[in-house]
Amino acid sequence: GWIPLSSAERLFQMNGLDYHELKAAAVNSNFKAKPLKVQFTSKMINSVRRFESNNIVAKYEGTDTELKDEYIIYTAHWDHLGKNKKLKGDQIYNGANDNASGTGMIMTIAEAFTNLAEGSKRSILFLAVTAEEQGLLGATYYSLNPLYPLNKTVAVINIDAMGNTFGKTKDLIVVGKGNSELDQVLEFAAAQDGKYLIPDAEPEKGFYYRSDHFAFAKQGVPALYVDGGLDVMGKGENFGIEMKDDYTNNHYHGVTDEVKPDWNYKGMVEDGRILFRVGYAIGQHNEWPKWSDGTEFKA
Repeated sequence: GWIPLSSAERLFQMNGLDYHELKAAAVNSNFKAKPLKVQFTSKMINSVRRFESNNIVAKYEGTDTELKDEYIIYTAHWDHLGKNKKLKGDQIYNGANDNASGTGMIMTIAEAFTNLAEGSKRSILFLAVTAEEQGLLGATYYSLNPLYPLNKTVAVINIDAMGNTFGKTKDLIVVGKGNSELDQVLEFAAAQDGKYLIPDAEPEKGFYYRSDHFAFAKQGVPALYVDGGLDVMGKGENFGIEMKDDYTNNHYHGVTDEVKPDWNYKGMVEDGRILFRVGYAIGQHNEWPKWSDGTEFKA
């Protein structure tokens, strides 16, 4: 379970301990855990509703007789939060950005692969997973019950709420930047549109561990997670940050995450083209991207 930082600080104080001092000390190899002499008892009544929901997968078969048995997976979750009957007025969580944007993008990328004059040598799976919002359930199920062996899965490219709806940007955000050699493939693909890569500015929020690619990373498959950039062309330096903060604070996981008439799709189209290039580049070569040294996912 999770508790707020302020609650954790009070919990330590009740035991005569300082949370921040112990956190700083915990990085040392000789650190020893200290018991908290606090007990907590709770009781709750739950109502459980069980139902099935489906992952949806499409396969583009590679053109090379040997490499077609190796797979690249594009993932995007198609689920959202449903309906809240307690709300007045609009009760539907549309999830336009989170994650109709990603679902639409993998469908568009899939169409692009089918129109290639020279197809990908490796096979491509387009996996729309369910129940991401309930704890990556669909992605976890596939990673444990894959249609094709994970030791034949070269890479995962995840698209989750990266809907850049405010114009072209000069950058792309890589969540978990430096985790694998996939960054180099992305950097080359982005440079063709004059874009540069930046790391996630809030790694403490653990975004790399909160989307569908994580289920594959835990199984050892190198996974790329990209977010739309913030350096918006023709706008002030803070414009992109302000737009992202507005979405996070006012629309994320809310009924107002819906298509707006003033959306600018040019940046989203450009970002989708870059992610297509990443998959195509991996699909044309027999090298396997590797996890970076020191990454917890490297075997």
